[in-house]
Amino acid sequence: MNFLTDRKRAHGTGASGKGTEHHWHMMINSSLLVVLVPLFVLTFGFGLGGTHEEVLAYFGKPFPAIISALTLIVGIIHIKNEAQDAIEDYMHGVAEKLTYIAAGAVCYTIIAVGLFALIKLAL
Repeated sequence: MNFLTDRKRAHGTGASGKGTEHHWHMMINSSLLVVLVPLFVLTFGFGLGGTHEEVLAYFGKPFPAIISALTLIVGIIHIKNEAQDAIEDYMHGVAEKLTYIAAGAVCYTIIAVGLFALIKLAL
């Protein structure tokens, strides 16, 4: 005989249980961006106005290159997570899965191309 209440039967069949984890990831990303974006704007601003060689030399230094790379990585991952939230809300089924894959591929491609350009610029 099954003496389970409705609550016991429903326990564990609801949401995926990842909501709190996702929220904290987004909060950490947002907090990092609050620091990184002004630093990036300042470092980018200091690099403006020079000749091509001066700009290459400036972004070849470790601090501007690291700030640029961190801002790129954290910003694009934040955008990817926000896009996945929108996809979850408005798409379902196979289209949702394919759009997840496409959004992830585009975001990671942007990160790879940006880091490649920064590394090439620094060398």
